[in-house]
Amino acid sequence: MHDIRAIRENPAAFDTALARRGDAPMSSDLLRLDESRRAKILAAETAQADQNKASKEVGAAKGRGDEAEFERLRTLVAEKKAEVAQMQTEAKDLDALLVDQLARIANLPADDVPEGADEDDNVEVNRWGTPRTFDFTPKEHYEIPSVAAAMDFETAAKTSGSRFVNLSKGVARVHRALAQFMLDTHIDKNGLTEMQTPVLVRDEAMYGTDKLPKFGEDSYQTTNGWWLIPTSEVTLTYSVSGDILEERDLPIRMTAHTVCFRSEAGSAGKDTAGMLRQHQFEKVEMVSITHPEKSDDEQKRMLRCAEGILEQLGIPYRTVVLCTGDMGFGARRTFDIEAWLPGQGTYREISSVSTTGDFQARRMNARFRPEGGGKPEYVHTLNGSGLAVGRCLIAVLENGQNSDGTVTLPDVLAPYLGGKLTLLNNGSLS
Repeated sequence: MHDIRAIRENPAAFDTALARRGDAPMSSDLLRLDESRRAKILAAETAQADQNKASKEVGAAKGRGDEAEFERLRTLVAEKKAEVAQMQTEAKDLDALLVDQLARIANLPADDVPEGADEDDNVEVNRWGTPRTFDFTPKEHYEIPSVAAAMDFETAAKTSGSRFVNLSKGVARVHRALAQFMLDTHIDKNGLTEMQTPVLVRDEAMYGTDKLPKFGEDSYQTTNGWWLIPTSEVTLTYSVSGDILEERDLPIRMTAHTVCFRSEAGSAGKDTAGMLRQHQFEKVEMVSITHPEKSDDEQKRMLRCAEGILEQLGIPYRTVVLCTGDMGFGARRTFDIEAWLPGQGTYREISSVSTTGDFQARRMNARFRPEGGGKPEYVHTLNGSGLAVGRCLIAVLENGQNSDGTVTLPDVLAPYLGGKLTLLNNGSLS
């Protein structure tokens, strides 16, 4: 959420930053509403002071036996009390309206984010690995014989509809192994703390992590009001809501492996084949809570954590910084990691690592107390996929496919697969 005081101090800078995202200027409307809210608050305070003064004079008039003055003042106190209540209600309504409008405005991009309209304007900043040269035409994951034997979309559709999949045999085990490998790497090598969190959350958690009010249609809500998490970014980040942390305890680095749910609103007809875009999927998420001065360095660190997973798996990838027109609503800067998928002959996103600055912290009132003393300040929050498990499975299967329909799996997964690193045509491991 944006700070109305910062908008008051420099409305032109606010509008200029919004324009970089392609949004119209909004400072004038916001400041007009803010001025009305502040005027109503001042009027309520003035009326309250008049009420208090008259209340004191009522007793004095009663004490000296001036009944006429007593009745006049008593009537005045009642009128002022009603006036104060009305003004306070109006001020509260205006404040709620201002907060709602501020909550619907996207985060301002960092100064170094490239300008652009869409994904075509993203800028590549890193590339690792050389795509394998095949002596046959590589297939997409769901077409590989050994994968097709253990990846069932028809049965999943029978039970749940489109964009769901049943995994079995060796493919299910590889999927599980990938998640375990990611977790172990982040915990043992990258210094993150493992968390196990709920997948059902309240409105407050979705709001605090900028998923509401604007993007409710992108998530699923139960009939009794809970939301199914789109990612454990929601639960991990919101865990510090309302807290005043000690500066010495920062950064807080967390990771979690959870099932995630997205309605994929607006994606009809997009990536319908295979398991690239599903309503239910699994992710290993990374979240950091940091000091504002260290959040940019923390984002680079998180990016390397995610890239390192792909490097250990031997998956070629490229990293891009998203342009202003392609960034998510809450992001101040985002790096996407795109894994090479030989079946499609292109790179596809497998991780996004974003810094939100204090955008989420303001929404959920998460602060820290400076070691040198002084007023508590808002923390910075960051989140990133480390990685999307299903998409990583796709990359491993497609890059490891052989001409006979089998798949050779990365050596790093051997401890998780009982040393079996070949997916056979019947879907089992050998």
